Amino acid sequence: METMLMVVAAVVVTAIVAMSGTYLYLQRAARSRLRATGDEVRRLLEEAEARQREILLEAKDAALKLREELEQEYQQRRQQVERLERRLQAKEEQLDRRLENLEKRERKIQAREKEIEERLEEIARLEQERQAELQRVAQMTLEEARQLVIQQATEEARELLNRQVRELEQQVREEAQQRARMILATAIQRIASEYVAEATVTVVPLPSDDMKGRIIGREGRNIRALEQATGVDLIVDDTPEAVTLSSFDPVRREIARRALLKLIQDGRIHPARIEEVVEKTRQEVEQIIWEEGERAALEAGVQGLHPDLIRLLGRLRFRTSYGQNVLQHSIEVALIAGALAAELGADVNVAKTAGLLHDIGKAVDHEVEGPHALIGADIARRLGRSAKIVHAIAAHHGEEEPKTVEAFIVAAADAISGARPGARREMLEAYIKRLEALESVATSFPGVQKAYAIQAGREVRILVRPDQIDDYGALRLARDVVKKIQETLDYPGQIKVTVIRETRAIDYAR
Repeated sequence: METMLMVVAAVVVTAIVAMSGTYLYLQRAARSRLRATGDEVRRLLEEAEARQREILLEAKDAALKLREELEQEYQQRRQQVERLERRLQAKEEQLDRRLENLEKRERKIQAREKEIEERLEEIARLEQERQAELQRVAQMTLEEARQLVIQQATEEARELLNRQVRELEQQVREEAQQRARMILATAIQRIASEYVAEATVTVVPLPSDDMKGRIIGREGRNIRALEQATGVDLIVDDTPEAVTLSSFDPVRREIARRALLKLIQDGRIHPARIEEVVEKTRQEVEQIIWEEGERAALEAGVQGLHPDLIRLLGRLRFRTSYGQNVLQHSIEVALIAGALAAELGADVNVAKTAGLLHDIGKAVDHEVEGPHALIGADIARRLGRSAKIVHAIAAHHGEEEPKTVEAFIVAAADAISGARPGARREMLEAYIKRLEALESVATSFPGVQKAYAIQAGREVRILVRPDQIDDYGALRLARDVVKKIQETLDYPGQIKVTVIRETRAIDYAR
């Protein structure tokens, strides 16, 4: 028991000693860490104080710099304000001077107005005195005098107006004629064409009169076969060594002519051979039509035409109008229209195309009813031509009112081509009727004594009664006659209207 107690006591003592040693060790370690922590705290405090001093110095520098900048900006703003104040002061001084000048001018104007009012009163008083004196001298009322003055002033103004109108018209006419001559000369000089006179019949020469019997054949079989195959009429009359082909279709007439020449040259003339030769000739003519259409388009400088339009152009090669070949006429119109459009600043391509196609309706006018201009316009519309081209084609003979510059150009080019000397031939009866119609238009106006159509109908001279028509009425009559001619007559080119008013005073010295 005692031993156990001793052991326990030893253990307790040992534990107490150990705990005391541990406590002393921990205490020394804690003191050591406390000393280290204090040193670190002191170091951090010293660094914080140093950083604080640096921040304070930087803040002072920034404050000084900011103060300097603010002072500089303040000085600049102050200088700007001073400049503005000086400018405002200068403007105020300028406005004051202007106001002073305006006041001076107003005073002068008021004085001038007062003077004018006094002058007007004086003039009114003198006018009243003058009117009273005029009434006393002339024995006329104020209204009668006023009417007399107005009448005299009206007559003087009318005379002056007539003189000015005549001078202006003469000047404009001369300038317009000169300009028109230059443009037309420029357009026409580029064209040089020849025409062959053709009609609705074709004469085919024969080697001998014996060939007529072979062409007719037994019981007329050959001539019937030829007429049936070609669609033309063969006229075998007393004309020596010749037969006549008659047809309104120029293409059929050309096919018949060529086929008949081949049959005469070959010598074999019978129905079967006729049909064979006519068919081959028709193919040849179709090829010629296509080549002529392409040639015309190339010569006129028109591209992109529909194949059907080219074929129709080629058909015009065999069509004439008043002896003028229609295809060559169309090419000439296209070239003239292009030249005019270039001179006037219009669309050259539209003018050329419309000029080339303006008579395209004549290729089928024997098959389709209606004016050839409208027929051609309908064909051009169906084959994809533009609205401007279609309108120019339809308006070149007045079936439609021209609304574009190109339409007027095409109509003018058509008239130029048809009106030039040697281009067309007319019947004498038609020529006389045109002159008579021109003279009748001129004599239909009151006050006209006589009228004469001269220069092949390109000028009409009108003699008027001087007691019925004065100078002003003569000018008005000329314009009225021109307007009526334009509305009622069809003519190529232009017609000059000259009104002659003559007053003769005759007396005898005895």
